[in-house]
Amino acid sequence: MAERFKIPGLAGELAAEFAGTLILILFGVGVVAQVVATTGLGGHDSIAWAWGLGVTFGVYVAGRISGAHLNPAVTVALAVFKGFSWRKVLPYSLAQFLGAFVAALIVRWNYTEVLAKFDPGHTIKSQFVFSTLPGNGALPVHTWGAFRDQVIGTAILLFLILAVTDLRNSAPAANLAPFIIGLIVVAIGMAFGTDAGYAINPARDFGPRLASFFTGYGGAFRDQYGDLYFWVPIVGPLIGGVVGAGLYKVLIGRFLPPEDVPEPGRLPADTELETA
Repeated sequence: MAERFKIPGLAGELAAEFAGTLILILFGVGVVAQVVATTGLGGHDSIAWAWGLGVTFGVYVAGRISGAHLNPAVTVALAVFKGFSWRKVLPYSLAQFLGAFVAALIVRWNYTEVLAKFDPGHTIKSQFVFSTLPGNGALPVHTWGAFRDQVIGTAILLFLILAVTDLRNSAPAANLAPFIIGLIVVAIGMAFGTDAGYAINPARDFGPRLASFFTGYGGAFRDQYGDLYFWVPIVGPLIGGVVGAGLYKVLIGRFLPPEDVPEPGRLPADTELETA
């Protein structure tokens, strides 16, 4: 006799958000560690693809149970525009931060010897393995340029996530939405990675940043100019996510028909059956 399905409840949803975000960060931070601290093992393209694949795998892990937000900016935007419960916003965000924190600790531990050889003092030279920096630590971008970038990048992310997951729109079939969302992250990385390292996710940045701080990176909260920077990849994405979701609703969502209205040129399903 088959077991009766039990709705997971909040505990199950938080476990899924933790696990999905952990998978995302294992691939994302792991690939940056490999590229930064070694010679010849990848470059920017491999970073962009591994982050996108990490998102894809994380969404497949958590999607059925929690909706696989994996990002506080997504959670907040869905609460503002899609009816997600506000009482779950803080627990979801904490689970995402914790998943990112634990994943970064695993990467930090696994790459102990390589990072120690590459940067014995655990300085900003290897800090951006774990957290983002304005201009990726080398280009002439400062706090407000990076903040602008994070608002724009996360707005693009949420606009496209809503487009891909809106069943009234041309949503991907056969459970391909996680793969398409992963491609969105790849594209953002390839097009908007210069100014601030495309964190576009407060948990992705702050969880690993905190993990690096606790494991020897004393300057983790500051950028290459010595300015306090950690808040930029938190506040920027939270604002950008709401902006992007709002733009989708204004420009696209309000013009879409209800789910039971057929696409132009097609009859409703029941009509097709009757006339077949």
